[in-house]
Amino acid sequence: MDAQGRGRADDVDPADQWVLNPRTGEYELRLSPSAPESSVPGPRTEGPRATGRRTAAPGREVPPQRRRRTEPEAPVPGRRGRRPEKKKSWGKRALLWTGGSMAFVVLVAGVGGYVYLKHLEGNVSTTDVGTAGSSSFKKDEAFNILIIGTDKRTGEGNEGYGDKGSVGHADTNILLHVSEDRSNATALSIPRDLIVDIPDCETTQEDGTKKVIPGTSGVRFNQSLGDHGRDAGCTMRTVAEATGIKPDHFMMADFNAVKTLTSAVGGVDVCVEHAVDDPKSHLKLPAGESTVEGEQALAFVRTRHAFGNEGDLDRIKVQQQFLGSLMRKMSSSDTLTSPTKLVKLAEAATKALTVDSAIGKVGTLKDMALELKKVPPKNITFTTVPVIDNPAEKVKATVVVNEAKGPQVFDMIKNDISFTEVKKKEKKEKAAVAARLKGEKSEPGEVRVRVMNGGAPTGSAQEELAYLQTQAGVSKSENAGNAPADLAKTTLEYAPDQADQARALAEILGLSGAAMKPGESVTNSQGLPTMTLTLGKDFKGAGVKLDAKSIETPDLDKSTADQKQCAS
Repeated sequence: MDAQGRGRADDVDPADQWVLNPRTGEYELRLSPSAPESSVPGPRTEGPRATGRRTAAPGREVPPQRRRRTEPEAPVPGRRGRRPEKKKSWGKRALLWTGGSMAFVVLVAGVGGYVYLKHLEGNVSTTDVGTAGSSSFKKDEAFNILIIGTDKRTGEGNEGYGDKGSVGHADTNILLHVSEDRSNATALSIPRDLIVDIPDCETTQEDGTKKVIPGTSGVRFNQSLGDHGRDAGCTMRTVAEATGIKPDHFMMADFNAVKTLTSAVGGVDVCVEHAVDDPKSHLKLPAGESTVEGEQALAFVRTRHAFGNEGDLDRIKVQQQFLGSLMRKMSSSDTLTSPTKLVKLAEAATKALTVDSAIGKVGTLKDMALELKKVPPKNITFTTVPVIDNPAEKVKATVVVNEAKGPQVFDMIKNDISFTEVKKKEKKEKAAVAARLKGEKSEPGEVRVRVMNGGAPTGSAQEELAYLQTQAGVSKSENAGNAPADLAKTTLEYAPDQADQARALAEILGLSGAAMKPGESVTNSQGLPTMTLTLGKDFKGAGVKLDAKSIETPDLDKSTADQKQCAS
């Protein structure tokens, strides 16, 4: 793997340098005179320090500087007051992978302090993935992050996991889609044993030169990383090839991240329906709830023999449950109000993390953290690529995409459609636009419209036409084929004298005033004036209103981040 950008900033001891800003009620990082000043606004010190105490502006008392210590301890009375108790906010929630790939972006915003953020940035490794991802992170768009957990052994005590001498394959894979309006997110697990085609991919070598790694067909997904020098950019390209969803960025960590992160937060709560005693992973747990951390936490997410049918798909479910629990632990007041825990977690995550170059800068990571914090855990859906056993195998060892369910799942993510019921923020339309929906409406049988496909999935125009004719009563409708260009949003163009027909069709389809385009009519196959309905990329399916908050999803095993579940 081409790891670039790893550096080391000036050593700091942030856990002992947090003080309460009385103006904001927030803890902030304050450095000693020999260290660079934080850019976070706070009381300024003026004059000599002969007494060793800091001075403040008149009428404002500044807490004294705390001494360094090597081990965390309880705050000394009189030195630092308790952080004011605040009402819990879902804005504090964020998503972490079981190996900690997501922890850094979540913690950056909470830890604060520019100097310390630069220090954390020095912990992170970066990989140039070229055109496999996006060149930048944009706060006002939906985005996809490919989270990769490798089976590479690093650190002590990991001899029992992964393949000995492995260069690091794509062992655990989650494609995280965050919606444009931040109302929801989908974490789609990709089985490592999924049969895929790996395309040719360009990689950046240590000397900066480019090398194209030839692709291959009909192999396991986990071979998209590590084999023949493939980097995370190759895995990103493989995801795009297999699902049609292009990842914008990636985050990657190995086994050690699970151990260090769970220890940093004081353990993660898990639940098992039956007692576990797995000699292969050395996992031992009583039935019911337990708290795991370190080596035991790694055994929990790695075991394949303690749950279900002892396969990778059952392990994925357990990892998703673990991830939800880790999120809840991260959002607890015990973690969020402890500067020491936040710092430990940030240090652990960043030292185990590799990201693409486009998000390797501290400012970008902080922006991403702030966007992720907006998503409510109840609307973060965990699910897995729908698969079936590989029909080409007599002894079942791999899986292939279920073509009856997979395409719809992929299309929902591509079209930014939630897997949960969410309350969309409706934008108020201008009076003139909203007025297009007001007035008399024709009977459905009087509506003449031709349907065109302008960006919806193939066959959508015919499917919508069938719905209009057989269920909605719009008998005077016909299929006009593909539109000249793709549209992001569905539109209905009509002449002024067709306004009553347009309002009737808008009610049937759930069109907004903005989707209605006063213009000119065209003639249909009978030579009569007709409206034109062009289905855009926001089309959700035949008969599904465009203003629906979500649509009925395929029969999937899924859960949300706020649910507590027991592994079985």
